[in-house]
Amino acid sequence: MAITYLKKHQVIVIGAGHAGCEAALASARMGCKTLVLTANIDTVGLMSCNPSIGGVGKGHLVKEIDALGGEMGKAADATAIQFRRLNTRKGAAVQATRVQADRQAYKTYMRRALEAEKNIDIKQRMVEGFLVEGGKVAGVKTNLGEHFFAEAVIVTPGTFPNGLIHIGPTQISAGRAGEAPALGISDSFDSLGFKIGRLKTGTPPRLDGRTIKWDILELQPGDPRPKPFSFSNYRIEREQLPCYITYTNERSHQVIKNNLHKSPLYSGVIKGVGPRYCPSIEDKVVKFPDKERHQIFLEPEGTGTYEIYPNGISTSLPLDVQYEFVRTIKGLEDVEIMRPGYAVEYDFSDPTQLKPTLETKIVENLFFAGQINGTTGYEEAASQGLVAGINAALRLRGGAPFILDRSEAYIGILIDDLVTKGVDEPYRMFTSRA
Repeated sequence: MAITYLKKHQVIVIGAGHAGCEAALASARMGCKTLVLTANIDTVGLMSCNPSIGGVGKGHLVKEIDALGGEMGKAADATAIQFRRLNTRKGAAVQATRVQADRQAYKTYMRRALEAEKNIDIKQRMVEGFLVEGGKVAGVKTNLGEHFFAEAVIVTPGTFPNGLIHIGPTQISAGRAGEAPALGISDSFDSLGFKIGRLKTGTPPRLDGRTIKWDILELQPGDPRPKPFSFSNYRIEREQLPCYITYTNERSHQVIKNNLHKSPLYSGVIKGVGPRYCPSIEDKVVKFPDKERHQIFLEPEGTGTYEIYPNGISTSLPLDVQYEFVRTIKGLEDVEIMRPGYAVEYDFSDPTQLKPTLETKIVENLFFAGQINGTTGYEEAASQGLVAGINAALRLRGGAPFILDRSEAYIGILIDDLVTKGVDEPYRMFTSRA
């Protein structure tokens, strides 16, 4: 028997990643009573992969999110441990800011931002389906048999729909390492008539910084006078940390080539398409055979941990092979792996089934934002969440839709590309898409 939750909200947001946080804050700040349903309250605003914000194209999105009243730029400024201005020798149009953030501080900031908003309620629940009446969404149902009602629902489930992790031959049903996938919600998409596909993304092994030979590596300091992301901030007070650079080599590449048959990416086990612009180290070695080395950025995860993110060696090879190839790299000869790298496959919905407001064409007042639309990246997700939250609130008010033109904003380019062209690989923003 269904359990009906008597308090009715105007907007329900499913998921509390980067899309979900911006969606909830936008709708709540526009006066809508908003309920956030997330599988784990402790992971609100979690940076699942690289703890960084910005970069070319992506940094442009963060500036636009900030200009529209979003939170990502402020969160990045408050938690950044390194600022770098990119492309400073090129024209202003392609210059961008990128920050390395403290992973724990960032999610703490975002959770506090949500909890400080009087129109937001947060509950730890796993949503497994939708309540639809007369072609219009009426609420959601959870795996505990609860029914939550609202006039609009924004779906931001990240990589959790039918999520499957690959580490060599090992397969783990999960949306993220250590976290259960969302199984019922994908069936619900299908039953409502949505066209569903499969995509893949990956992450590198996390390293124990105490076992890295820092003194023989190339130092990469941040900017001496950091320029904040948010227009509301004037200076950065937080302690800044350096990153370091190293490279793969011919021995690293040979280890990978010798073990390609163990990679689920090359053995045919993984069916989802991965991100072309953030390839695994296996893809780099295979697709660029003439390249003698690939750059790796050793990036701190925060000020209170020695965990290091080796940006550039995303992999789904078996753990023993990960150890073997990582230890061929300069400075990492004795390194210990704290968390193995992995690939994750997940379901996404064809974004051509959306209106430019990110409302679905199939079900009225149902909005999709983030990786469910075939994108990759925190900034792309947050941009969509913000637009979905704004439009959900406007829809309930009876106001005109909020649609950014391609000539007005990179967010406009992002959404127009999604809803008119669709995706055949995870979509990320570049300035060249303009």
